Amino acid sequence: MHIALIGLGKMGGNMVQRLLGGGHTVVAHDRDPHAVAAVVEKGAVGAASMKEVVEKLGALGAGGASGGARVVWLMIPAGDITEAAIAELVTLLSPGDVIVDGGNSNWKDSQRRQAEVKAKGLGSVDAGTSGGVWGLKNGYCLMVGGDVEDVKKVEPAFLTLAPPNGYLHVGAAGSGHFTKMIHNGIEYGMMQAYAEGFEILEKSPFKPDLHAISKLWNQGSVVRSWLLELAELAFQEDPHLDGIKGWVADSGEGRWTVQAAIDEDVPAPVLTLALQMRFRSRQDQSFSAKVNAALRNQFGGHAVKKA
Repeated sequence: MHIALIGLGKMGGNMVQRLLGGGHTVVAHDRDPHAVAAVVEKGAVGAASMKEVVEKLGALGAGGASGGARVVWLMIPAGDITEAAIAELVTLLSPGDVIVDGGNSNWKDSQRRQAEVKAKGLGSVDAGTSGGVWGLKNGYCLMVGGDVEDVKKVEPAFLTLAPPNGYLHVGAAGSGHFTKMIHNGIEYGMMQAYAEGFEILEKSPFKPDLHAISKLWNQGSVVRSWLLELAELAFQEDPHLDGIKGWVADSGEGRWTVQAAIDEDVPAPVLTLALQMRFRSRQDQSFSAKVNAALRNQFGGHAVKKA
């Protein structure tokens, strides 16, 4: 199929390559011309603007009465950037064309935008996309929401991007991003559990080889996983993680997962605490820890003074 991909970052650029490898024609655009040039070298058709994206899709035969739907896939940050991109595309595309949001948008925004886009005769698909920098090699797990007829127009691309059984139409508009949100919330909890377990091992009197243990646990253990395989790689490269700063970002889905749990009266203590620990990681020295230490010093005379 002919498809456009806008946003050629760590995931978007690799997705272009995987689509090209599957025999699709890809029109690629990014604000960084170097990123566009890189995928053009791989066989993509470069475009310098959104308008040019739509024009080049049309020139390839997509769109119009006989050319089928033009499909434009966005791999850009959620929020204002995605809102602006969709608003511009709505003015450029024609009825029957489809916009795919593969970023980490809030599912409520996806629902709202689908209604707005649909009012213009366009299709809207929200595609929760997991796979990170390994997606080019392993494929991307795709959690797709939207109307059936719109999803079907994009399905050839989904089947190429995903590994076997790695693509699922999970429901109506917003459901793809909702499912990805929960996926990432679970990811937070799993990562925190591994992080705490390995810290206990690292500080134990046995001084174990963490690379060897993570490799061992990936051999038939009930805690084996791809995340643990990544931990194995990390410990192989840096046995005590001396080169890593313990600063962990969150891209929004963890917060939204916790909010969804609150809205639905679902107790989610592990996921909530995992999110809070990410906040804690960004403090060089937690003020709350200072208060805790100061109180302990006041009643017990215990304090570690700054040098």
